[in-house]
Amino acid sequence: MAGLDEDSELLRFSTAGSVDDGKSTLIGRLLYDTKTAFVDQIEAVEDVSRRRGDARVNLALLTDGLRAEREQGITIDVAYRYFATKRRKFIIADTPGHIQYTRNMVTGASTANLSIILIDARHGLVEQSRRHALIASLLRIPHVVFAVNKMDLVDWSEDRFKAIETELTAFTTRLAVPDVAVIPLSALTGANVVDRAAEMKWYRGKTILEHLETVDITGDRNLFDARFPVQWVIRPQSAEHPDYRGYAGQVAGGVLRAGDDVMVLPSGVTTKIAKIEQGGVPIESAVAPMSVTVHLVDKVDVARGDMLCRPTKQPIVGQDLEAMVCWMAERPMEANGRYALKHTTRWTRAIVTELAYRLDVNTGEELTGATQLALNDLGRIKLRTTTPVVYDPYLDNRLTGSFVLVDETTNATVAAGMLLER
Repeated sequence: MAGLDEDSELLRFSTAGSVDDGKSTLIGRLLYDTKTAFVDQIEAVEDVSRRRGDARVNLALLTDGLRAEREQGITIDVAYRYFATKRRKFIIADTPGHIQYTRNMVTGASTANLSIILIDARHGLVEQSRRHALIASLLRIPHVVFAVNKMDLVDWSEDRFKAIETELTAFTTRLAVPDVAVIPLSALTGANVVDRAAEMKWYRGKTILEHLETVDITGDRNLFDARFPVQWVIRPQSAEHPDYRGYAGQVAGGVLRAGDDVMVLPSGVTTKIAKIEQGGVPIESAVAPMSVTVHLVDKVDVARGDMLCRPTKQPIVGQDLEAMVCWMAERPMEANGRYALKHTTRWTRAIVTELAYRLDVNTGEELTGATQLALNDLGRIKLRTTTPVVYDPYLDNRLTGSFVLVDETTNATVAAGMLLER
């Protein structure tokens, strides 16, 4: 199938953990040991490490790119990094761990196939670790790796690792995460990051890199429900192509093929796909996340923001929505707040009609009676939009089930949301 092999080579993953659990050091070790960091970057890190008097090369500096982060020794934003091996390409989102940066973690993890949650072997499963796992579960990240770091500080103890593994197993049974792995390592020494640890011969599982290279993500995409939000209507209206009319966008789910019956939503008009192009070249089929141009057999009214789907497998069309949101603005969200809503390629206006509860991200408790959501809060809300929204529940499709709210007076994004079943 066109595009599947190429797309499956890319794995997006995020990292999270408590302060000083070693997130940046782990990523630095991956870049360093896979020889994917540039020579000048390595030399700069070595020089800074010497000037700071560090005992060894501080690999965290390969990811902590902001000067403020280097000076203060903290990570305060989402740092994206890219590296590749012979087996796969990777995009990493290094997210801060403290509760006041929950919105940053949500941003970094929202497109991830996998999340690595760092656990300090000395402390085990702490409150922040539980919060990070809960958020990963809410975001429906299908693969979670608990990296039990700093095993060198507990004398490479198998008993200590087994105790943490047992605690994690009991905890994750309550979360909606289908695939969980627990790996002992030391990011500082490199043990079980890229190379297998001679100090932990009792561990017979995969290293971090081996797991990243081999985890199966082909089943994570929804290949059954065809979804194509129209990004752009192409009509050159030139003498050379007087009748050309194509619809450009990114496939958000399922498989599109020439000859398929499709429905245009929200209008409900049906037609067939005449052909599909990618870069001006006809292709047989398209799957997520390919960007293509679709041509239809009939001259129907299709506009930016419309959605093509199968007539027999339609998404939900509605104006009354329920969602989990992460609030990202200093100004709190209140019931009756009015915002612009961006969903796939469509803009509409929305009003918050109800705040059902605020979620305690440390315990998972639903706190009813809340009157507002403050910065970094998560909660369940109801919305009413001015025009119909064509969507799937976030559980079924992360692309067509997500949205953002925007303050129209400042043009600032104030919330990220995950749509729920009605």
